[in-house]
Amino acid sequence: MSIESIKAREILDSRGNPTLEVEVWTSEGMFSAKVPSGASTGIHESFELRDGDKSRYFGRGVLNAVCNVNTLISPSLKGMRVDNQRAIDDKMIELDGTKNKSKLGSNAIVGVSMAVARAAASIKGIPLYRYISQLAGNGNIRLPVPCFNVINGGKHAGNRLAFQEFMLVPIGAPNFKEALRYGSEVYHSLKEIIKERYGLDATNVGDEGGFAPNLTSPEEALSLLVNAINNSGYQDVIKIGVDSAASEFWNPKSSQYDLDFKNTGSSHQNDSIISGEKLMSKYVEILKNYPIAFFEDPFGEDDWKNHGKITSEIGKKIQIIGDDLLCTNPERIKKAISEKTVNSLLLKINQIGTLTETIEAAKLAKEAGWGCLVSHRSGETDDHFIADLVVGLGTGEIKSGAPCRFERLSKYNRLMKIEEELEKAHRANGNSFEFAGEEFYHF
Repeated sequence: MSIESIKAREILDSRGNPTLEVEVWTSEGMFSAKVPSGASTGIHESFELRDGDKSRYFGRGVLNAVCNVNTLISPSLKGMRVDNQRAIDDKMIELDGTKNKSKLGSNAIVGVSMAVARAAASIKGIPLYRYISQLAGNGNIRLPVPCFNVINGGKHAGNRLAFQEFMLVPIGAPNFKEALRYGSEVYHSLKEIIKERYGLDATNVGDEGGFAPNLTSPEEALSLLVNAINNSGYQDVIKIGVDSAASEFWNPKSSQYDLDFKNTGSSHQNDSIISGEKLMSKYVEILKNYPIAFFEDPFGEDDWKNHGKITSEIGKKIQIIGDDLLCTNPERIKKAISEKTVNSLLLKINQIGTLTETIEAAKLAKEAGWGCLVSHRSGETDDHFIADLVVGLGTGEIKSGAPCRFERLSKYNRLMKIEEELEKAHRANGNSFEFAGEEFYHF
């Protein structure tokens, strides 16, 4: 089945910002994808093309990216077989001709790449996750542990909390469906605790469905989570993940970190500006006192030295995950493997721009013995592509926000449906699959 035409249009994401929907048309019908977008973005990510026209959407329109799909990518890919993913992705990279996809826009390219994969899975008569597993050469089909972002700080919230995300990680659940239930129950317990301590207004939710009460320290957030977990009876099965997104409060010139960076007034706490060494001591202390599963982006996106130090010190106990440091970029991943900078990869398909490169990044992580956490973006749609991606790659862990807001739940609900399909196939013909559980960091 070959591509007949490709059409893109401008739509809005969950934050009300423009993004793309891409349709790939074939003789068998139309197959579409919707493109996510991040708020906290690394400088090494592939280039998201925005119009810059301040008279529309404050310059955030994507009509140029839409035009690139309709007038450049579509005629170039016409006639190519949809089941030749690598050739199609390589063709778009060649057509773009830049190192970071800045000519066509990674948001244009990734939408086409995702839609093509859906078309190919359809003609083969298999679910998307099965097709992705074939592309990756992965025979280990398994359901991931979900990581629920339930307390927000950093760029995702208006409070003074520097660290960006605090997540529930139900590694002790017996299956995905129960993991989702555990997360939902703790989320609602947390809501009641926050309402009692900070007032009803503090239970308003942020971009990813998490709460943003008026907190100033990570220890306050962690204590809230421990209380909610204990109140729900899951103290032995749920751990906590922390995404510091430290690039947002890192000064690369001074190599210091400002834990009060959102407070620019006269009340700014000067003693909140600390060295990387002191920040690492803070992480080590947190690990001693709380049930931590992982630290993500604990230091700035080019602070290779301190990432390496913390991985050396506590990396045998928990995951140290690189997001802004790595940006799903195979070259940066290779460097991190060589220098033992982190021990896990955060995988975002729109960070690198094609499914082929995303699979390559995941395979590099696997070969190095790393973990791999598949991730959404803060600006999302109801497209649940990453649910199939995480199952197809078998990475064992996914984060898609809180168990709240439909654009987040679309991924979790898709994963429940996949689990049902796999259970049915297992009963019918013995096909094996598993829930990652406590082995979530190995794949």
